[in-house]
Amino acid sequence: MLIRRQPDLRYSEVTPKEVYFNRRQFLGASAAAAAALALPNGLKATTKLDAAKTQAPFSVSEKLTPFSTVTGVNNFYEFGTDKDDPAAHAPKWHVPDPWQVRIEGPGADKPQTIDLNAIMKLAPLEERIYRHRCVEAWSIVVPWIGFSLSSLLKVAAPNSKAKYVAFTSYYDGKAMLSSRSAGIAFPYVEGLRLDEAMHPLALLCVGLYGQTLPNQNGAPLRLVVPWKYGFKSIKSINKISLVESQPPCTWNIANAREYGFYSNVNPEVDHPRWSQATENRLGELTRHKTIKFNGYGDQVAGMYASMDLRKNY
Repeated sequence: MLIRRQPDLRYSEVTPKEVYFNRRQFLGASAAAAAALALPNGLKATTKLDAAKTQAPFSVSEKLTPFSTVTGVNNFYEFGTDKDDPAAHAPKWHVPDPWQVRIEGPGADKPQTIDLNAIMKLAPLEERIYRHRCVEAWSIVVPWIGFSLSSLLKVAAPNSKAKYVAFTSYYDGKAMLSSRSAGIAFPYVEGLRLDEAMHPLALLCVGLYGQTLPNQNGAPLRLVVPWKYGFKSIKSINKISLVESQPPCTWNIANAREYGFYSNVNPEVDHPRWSQATENRLGELTRHKTIKFNGYGDQVAGMYASMDLRKNY
C-alpha cells in the first residue's frame, strides 16, 4: 500500500494516524494513540500521512502481529539484553533532530551527508507487510513503512569498487548500555553484498502501523531485509559505506559460529543450539514450518544459485 505525503513533509511531522487501512487487521486506534504519547517531543506533530488503497508489491496477506507485541518484544542491545528492555528504556532516549546519515567509502563517487528529511523525498513511502524471522525461532508479520534502500544508495553514485554495503548505528554512550554491559561491541555494525542491498525487497524503514518508528523499533531509520534473520536489520542508522571487502558485522564478530555474514533464513541449517525447522509466530498458538528465504525465494534465490548455503550461512 502506498503512503502518500506532502513534498515538504519533515520526518518530525510524521505521527500516528487513526486506523486507516484494513481496520480488522490493526490493533486499533487506541494502541496507536498510546504509542504516540511515548514518542520523544520532537516527533509529536500533526498527522501528514494518507493511505492509498493499493497494496505495495511484495506485501504478504498474512495476519498482522499485534502492535503491542511488535513494539514490546525487541532485540536492541543498546537498550537492554532482555526482549522487553528496549520498550522500557528506549522511549527515554531523545532522538537527535535533525538526523543525518553519512554515505561514503571508496565505492561512492559522490560521498555526502544527507538529512533524513531529504532522504524521505528520494522515493514515495510505501507500506510493505513483511514477514520478519528472528534467529531465536520466532517470527512476526509487520506493516513497515519505508522505501527501497537502493533509492538512497544511488545518491552516492556507486562505482566499480562498491562490492558491499556497510552500515553503522548511532551510539549514545550516555543513554545506551556500554559494550561491556551488553556483551557486544558498539557502535553496532552490519553489512550486505551490493546486489542484496540494491534488491527492491531491501527496505529502509521510517515507520510501522501508520506511524513513525518507536525508539525500541529502531527510530528514526532502520533496515529490514525480509529474507534474512532479524539481527540483520540494523537500527538507528547514521552511516553507510560502499566498500570493496566484506565488512564486519556485530554478531558475526561476537560469535561467528552462530551468526554468519549472509544470515539467510534456511530451515536446513540449524543454529548450533536449536533447530531452525519451525518457528513460533508471536501472537499465535501454533508453530509454523520455516520457509527457506522466509518465503521470498522466488525473488532472491537467484542471488545465491552458485553458493553452498550450508557453508555460507
